Amino acid sequence: MKKFTIKALGVLLIALVALPAAAQTLEPEVIPLPDPRSPYEEGKRNSLGFNLFINNFGFGIGGQYSRYISPGGQIFFKTGVTGIRDITEQSFQDFFTGQRIIPNKFNRALGIPLLVGYKHRLFGRKIDDNFRFFVSGAAGPAMAFVFPYLDDIDGSGYRNSFIVGNSRVVEPINDFFTGWNEGSIEWGLNGEFSVGVDIGDNFSKLTTVQFTYFAYYFDQGLQIMEPFRPVVDSNGQIVGREPFFDKQKFFGTPTISFIFGGIW
Repeated sequence: MKKFTIKALGVLLIALVALPAAAQTLEPEVIPLPDPRSPYEEGKRNSLGFNLFINNFGFGIGGQYSRYISPGGQIFFKTGVTGIRDITEQSFQDFFTGQRIIPNKFNRALGIPLLVGYKHRLFGRKIDDNFRFFVSGAAGPAMAFVFPYLDDIDGSGYRNSFIVGNSRVVEPINDFFTGWNEGSIEWGLNGEFSVGVDIGDNFSKLTTVQFTYFAYYFDQGLQIMEPFRPVVDSNGQIVGREPFFDKQKFFGTPTISFIFGGIW
């Protein structure tokens, strides 16, 4: 009886040791993931897109051209038009007239970025080809067109008022299309870093959602806010002026972009 028990335990022990080894041989072979698809593999090398974006400066429009140089890489050129605002700006709207006023604002500015950059796809083997994540970076020169927001009649550098007859008249604010003939062009630099996704498996169409941090730099600075403010004596009379807002050199903002176009 003891011999039988010892033999039975031995057989059971051998079976337990052998079972895992047998189970391992039944595992299926690892199937390699297919190579990610992209416009490059389908013989497409160019894309052209129309860009709509919104940031802390307001709305903007632009365009971009891309050249595919590898399955996951592109070089691109882009430009556009967007407003430029000082970080201290605050807008108020008159309840009765509906007029929008920005206290202490002196000039408006429009920025025209000129960017050359590189875009690279991420996670090509882990995420479906109809949702292609990427990162990109770009830099280049920038042009700013600066024109008067305030019709500074007396050249004081701040919004002044005058007595006309029995009334006090305040220097007027130009509308967007007024004062362009008094504008000037300033040159600077700009750059951006983006993350985004190209959507869709139709490689003839370009549909992109992109999140960007974008920045301008102007070495001479842009005078967006009033450069001076009045100095008033104890009787409330203006007796001079003193420096107020400095020129601003750096303008940065997060941006959300929607890009639509074609690939060929």
